[in-house]
Amino acid sequence: MALSLSLAGCGFHLHQGPGFAFDRIAIAPHPGGAVAQELRRELSRSVTVLEPGDVAAQLLVRIDHEQSEKTVVGINAAGQVRELQLRYKVRFAVTTPTGEERIPETELRQQRDFGFHESYALAKEVEEAALVRDMQSSIARQLVRRLAAIQDVR
Repeated sequence: MALSLSLAGCGFHLHQGPGFAFDRIAIAPHPGGAVAQELRRELSRSVTVLEPGDVAAQLLVRIDHEQSEKTVVGINAAGQVRELQLRYKVRFAVTTPTGEERIPETELRQQRDFGFHESYALAKEVEEAALVRDMQSSIARQLVRRLAAIQDVR
């Protein structure tokens, strides 16, 4: 108990999520891609996430496009792939139920490079999937921060 009192006295606080100017939000499409689903999980900790078209929503996040790409960026002298680049991009907009823009159509991008060797193809597939999930989570967190910056939801 003394430890908890001393931590409270020094200004220590557990990390809290961002505060929002709204408490009800809809995300379209439903269920949508991986970023839309991750965004629902992130926001459901702080606000009520409603179905698209629900009249009680104060804001509507419209995720128009999610795309994953993989390109070769390095090959060896024998023409074998040695390095790949993964890209993930999402285009979204945020409006009020009456159609007023709060965040105009915006595109967020993430990219990751990783080495490749055909001897470890299975391990590299697992690594690739983990990198894609990391990019999706990172974009969802960026969206949450942008939503937290919205002050006027009327």
